[in-house]
Amino acid sequence: MSSLLLFLFLFLTPSSPLEFRYHNNREIQQYLVEINASNPDISHLYSIGPSVRGQELWVLALGLSPHRHTVGIPEFKYVANMHGNEVLGRVLLLQLIDDFVRGYRNNEDWSVKLLNSTRIHILPTMNPDGFDESDTNCLFSQGRANYNGVDLNRNFPDAFAGLRKQPQLEESRREAEVRAVIGWLRMESFVLSANLHGGALVASYPYDNSNGGSELVGGASVSPDDDVFNHLAKVYSHNHASMHHGEQCRDSGPFPEGVTNGYLWYAISGGMQDYNYVWAQCLELTLEVSCCKFPPENQLPALWTENRKSLLAFIMQIHLGVKGRVFDGSGVPVQNAVVEVKGRSNMCPFRTDKHGEYYRLLLPGEYVFTVTHPGHKVLTETLNVPHGPDQYSAMKHDFMLRQIPATTVSPQANLTKANSTEANLTPSCNYTLNLDAGASRSSWTGLCVSLGLVVLLSLVS
Repeated sequence: MSSLLLFLFLFLTPSSPLEFRYHNNREIQQYLVEINASNPDISHLYSIGPSVRGQELWVLALGLSPHRHTVGIPEFKYVANMHGNEVLGRVLLLQLIDDFVRGYRNNEDWSVKLLNSTRIHILPTMNPDGFDESDTNCLFSQGRANYNGVDLNRNFPDAFAGLRKQPQLEESRREAEVRAVIGWLRMESFVLSANLHGGALVASYPYDNSNGGSELVGGASVSPDDDVFNHLAKVYSHNHASMHHGEQCRDSGPFPEGVTNGYLWYAISGGMQDYNYVWAQCLELTLEVSCCKFPPENQLPALWTENRKSLLAFIMQIHLGVKGRVFDGSGVPVQNAVVEVKGRSNMCPFRTDKHGEYYRLLLPGEYVFTVTHPGHKVLTETLNVPHGPDQYSAMKHDFMLRQIPATTVSPQANLTKANSTEANLTPSCNYTLNLDAGASRSSWTGLCVSLGLVVLLSLVS
């Protein structure tokens, strides 16, 4: 068996740098299998589900514990090619994988530190069917939608639809690719994310939609974490070779400092970044990374150079703010404890995952935290949060709850401030995060092993 594994390792190890060209879906799949087979210590390949036409949506996880979550290590993701005809993101994310692996093997400080401190998930194509239909027109090419003709960035549940009393589609009736991402967000406690698009050069952040209420300020739809979102967008823009100039594309802009609030640019109902933020407590940006949706292949090396520093700097921002765990009165980690920051009343309150963990991206400063959990006293603490990215770790702080004596618990004692607020929230907040992760991992891993064998057999036959 060891001889076979050695043969697989030698046979599947990429021998040369990744080419700067547009790889089709089969080639991407084969490349990810090769990377996974030759780097089992830092990579894990899995599928989050199939597209409409049955093409697997492959994700490569990179990190020191790539197969499963490690307490204290935040989860990050990049998603590309949501619109099938916006293709540069596919190239950038494959090059990023190649860069990470080669950097780690060469013991380069940047790669070692990021993979030691972060688990990074990369989905090179969310819409492989759309890519198959795309052509190379710069702005008006076909292939934007999925195989059913649906724009995937209009098909997620919308945070503002309920407030306008608009009906929501049942999850089972949403597109296969959208259902796959929704399931993915329930399996992993993602903290920070970006999805890569094309056709403009700007970093856009939530909200993408509005109800015309208090969130609407000066034409922008402002979220409770607007300061953090603005910072994240500027990190990408200012590390980019030209995005921060804000006027690089003839057909879009100008964008001051290369950033924009999504709604201020144009309203989107059912967008992915709002869904990430509201329902999955993951701060996500939409990165428009090229004026042309399908740049000529001879421009790809320069476009990678323009974006590489930004892609890495953005990942590092996952170490902003504070992280830790919430323990109950018996010292046991608590799932679904509400961790709120004064002045940041999110539509769906941020809660701990199944490990009792919370992650809160915050700029340096003093913040008042309130932690609530049924049967325990409300805990309020003030924290002075430093800048974490340079240290590759957010500030660590655990909250220790005190149980309410049984004799003093009233029938209403379990209805905490956060719970009563949630009862009146629209949208309804469905917390199923990380409940079944262990059960699904085995099927993903088995699928990957099978794929590896199929590819190997096709190569040697």
